[in-house]
Amino acid sequence: MQQESTTSVGADVFPAARPTIRFDRNELAGAFGDMGTDVPLLIGVALAAGLDGTSVLVMFGVMQLLTGLVYRMPMPVQPLKAMAAIVIAQQASAATLYGAGLAIGFVMLVLTATGLLDWLGRVVPKCVVRGIQLGLGLQLASVALGKFIQADGISGYALAAAAFVITILLIGNRRFPAALPVVLLGLVYSVIFHGDGGLARSFGFHLPRLHVPQPADIVAGFLVLALPQIPLSLGNSILATRQLAEDLFPDRRLTIRKIGLTYALMNLVNPWFGGVPTCHGAGGMAGHYAFGGRTGGSVILYGLIFVSLGLFFGAGFDHVAGAFPLPMLGVVLLFEALALIWFVRDTALSRSEFPVTVLVGLLAVGLPYGYVIGLVVGTALFYVGAGARLVSPDA
Repeated sequence: MQQESTTSVGADVFPAARPTIRFDRNELAGAFGDMGTDVPLLIGVALAAGLDGTSVLVMFGVMQLLTGLVYRMPMPVQPLKAMAAIVIAQQASAATLYGAGLAIGFVMLVLTATGLLDWLGRVVPKCVVRGIQLGLGLQLASVALGKFIQADGISGYALAAAAFVITILLIGNRRFPAALPVVLLGLVYSVIFHGDGGLARSFGFHLPRLHVPQPADIVAGFLVLALPQIPLSLGNSILATRQLAEDLFPDRRLTIRKIGLTYALMNLVNPWFGGVPTCHGAGGMAGHYAFGGRTGGSVILYGLIFVSLGLFFGAGFDHVAGAFPLPMLGVVLLFEALALIWFVRDTALSRSEFPVTVLVGLLAVGLPYGYVIGLVVGTALFYVGAGARLVSPDA
């Protein structure tokens, strides 16, 4: 792969020599690698907060397109998970959600501009980042197995089993990418068991609606939604994503500053056009890569799907949701989780680092605010252990 050279101004964001973007069957297959995470969250947030379907789908797709062009690798865009969970559970208003998007965008911009994100990247050890990846992988696998695959009863289990077998047989196959027959099977299943769900009747051209966030909504959004989200974003969206990009694309030299800046810009733009707050994520990158994505083409193709659905079917958002059977999404999500967990193997042979990785993963998945607790506890334990080894090297 061609290595990036950079200019002196804005070098982290606008490289001078940009790798090629491909649009082939593997990039198309990779485009479906993150659906298991994104689609349920988008549906849940949009319905709970009463969002405009066109705005949600189009802006989510536009963020994918821009990210694919800027990064030129399978760098995902995902709904903010902690925010989504709170909105769904508490039925938070659209105004509060948009205010939270602006608030977290501003916070991330400040952290990036002041160098605090770079400092965090230097201080937090790799084994702790691996623990965050482990926790996220376990969380995704739990959702896939505990909710999605069980969603449609016997017929859903049959779909999931068929999708699982296809994926096992074709995973990593560059000639016949696994995601394409899995998605086709899911769409056939949806038509047979759910008809078109009224999708055809919702056809029509619509544009996103403009929204002007108010100061009170920004304050409320920061307190209610952004504060719980920040620790998860620091751990997964920033540190774990940079680490995974380094694992998969070591010649690209992706910086924490660049990830933080695009994270901030997305959320400073989205609320004005009715889009949900978004982030990057290690799980999404693992999903795109596992199903064949190697360039920004997979993310761009993924974005085009959402833009097209939003422009022409956004008025029937609840019908669009029926086009993605949950058991199929569960299988995709499960392999995304496995791809993420697999990277923990590089700490397995270290007697000092592996216990820290496992502990951080368990704290992240098992406790409220587990990602920030795991981040702090794991980093402290790592440095305490390193100090002990210096004092007693034979220990």
